Amino acid sequence: MKLRVVVLGAGFGGMELSSILAEEMGDELELTLIDKNDTFFFGFSKLDVMFGRKAPRDVRLPYRKIAKPGVTFRREIVTAIDPEKRRVTTNGGVYDADVLVIALGADYDLTATPGLEEGGHEFYSFAGAERLREVLPTVERGHIVIGVTSTPFKCPPAPSEAALLLHDDLTARGVRDACQISLVMPFKVPIPPSLESSRAIVQVFEERDIHFVPERKVLALDPLRKVALLNEGDEMPYDLFLGVPKHRAPQVVIASGMTYDGFVHVDPDDLTTEFPGVYALGDVAHVGVPKAGMFAEGAAKTAAAHILSQVKGLPAPEIFDGKGICYVEFGEQHTARVDVEFLTGPSNGKYTPPSLEIAREKEQYGKTRSARWFG
Repeated sequence: MKLRVVVLGAGFGGMELSSILAEEMGDELELTLIDKNDTFFFGFSKLDVMFGRKAPRDVRLPYRKIAKPGVTFRREIVTAIDPEKRRVTTNGGVYDADVLVIALGADYDLTATPGLEEGGHEFYSFAGAERLREVLPTVERGHIVIGVTSTPFKCPPAPSEAALLLHDDLTARGVRDACQISLVMPFKVPIPPSLESSRAIVQVFEERDIHFVPERKVLALDPLRKVALLNEGDEMPYDLFLGVPKHRAPQVVIASGMTYDGFVHVDPDDLTTEFPGVYALGDVAHVGVPKAGMFAEGAAKTAAAHILSQVKGLPAPEIFDGKGICYVEFGEQHTARVDVEFLTGPSNGKYTPPSLEIAREKEQYGKTRSARWFG
C-alpha cells in the first residue's frame, strides 16, 4: 500500500520534503502537494523585483514543471484542516492522509498596524515588491523610513538589505543627497545571532548616512500628518514608508486549533506536532530558528528523515540542529554570508565579509534548488 502524504504549501519546506520523499520512496508514495499559487519564487528575489534588477516573470518558477515520482501538484486553496483525522478540505476536494505536513508559511496582517495600508507600503509580499518597483523610481527627495512593526518576521537581515539597496538606487539616480534613509528595528543590532555581521552592517550604515534606530517598533502610521508612531512614544516624520508587516500563521491554520501565540508549536527535534502523523515546518511553525527559507529546508530534511524512519522501521534520525546560512546583501553587488546553528551549536554566527564571490555563491544556491525541485 502506498504512503499517502499531503503537504500543504510549496515553499522551501514543502518542496524539499516532497523531493526527498519522492527520491526515497518512488512508486511507494502518493504525495499531494497543495498551494494556492501557480508559481514559486525565492524570498530574496523580491528585492530584485522591487529595485528593478529583474522582471517579475524572470524570478517565478511554475509548479507545473514539477516532475517527481509519486508527487501530484494541486493549485487549490485550503479551506479547512482537521489535524486529528489528518483530513484537508480545499476548494477542489477533500484529502485524507497517513502523514500531513503543514508548510503554509506566514501571512501578513497589515490591519494590525493602523495606517499602514493607507499611509505606507509593505515590501515582504511579491505584490508589495511589484508595487514599489513602480513607486521607487519616482522618489527624488524626502525622508524614507523602513520600519519593522512586529516580531517575529521573515529573514531578519532583509530590512537592512532594503536600506543598503535603497542607498544604491538613490545614488545611481543622483538623488541620494536629497533623501534621508532611516531603519527602525526592534533589536539592539541588525542581526542578533551574529554580532560580527551586525557591527559590519552598522559601520556601513554610518558610511552611507543611513540612520539606524534600534530597539523600536512602528506601532502605527498617521497618514494625514505623515508620521510613524513608535513604541516608546516617539514620532518619526516620513515621506515614504516601507514596512515589515505583522506575521502570523494563515487563518485556516489558526482555525484548525493548532496554533499558540500565532504559530504552530512543534517538537524542535523532529518537527512533529501534538497530533500523531502531523508535522509543521517553515514559517508557519515556532521552533526557535529564524523564519527563512534555508531553515525551512533544514527542517524539511529532518521531518522527511523522521517520516522515512517511521515507514521503513529505521533507527531514529538525527535531531534538527537549526543550522543554516543567511546571505546578506551589502549593496554595490557585494553579498556577505552568516553561518549559524541555533539549536545545537554556538549561539553566535560565523561571518564571512561581503564579496562578489559570495554574491555568485548566493546565485548558485538559487540555481541548484531550482534544478533540484523543478528539474
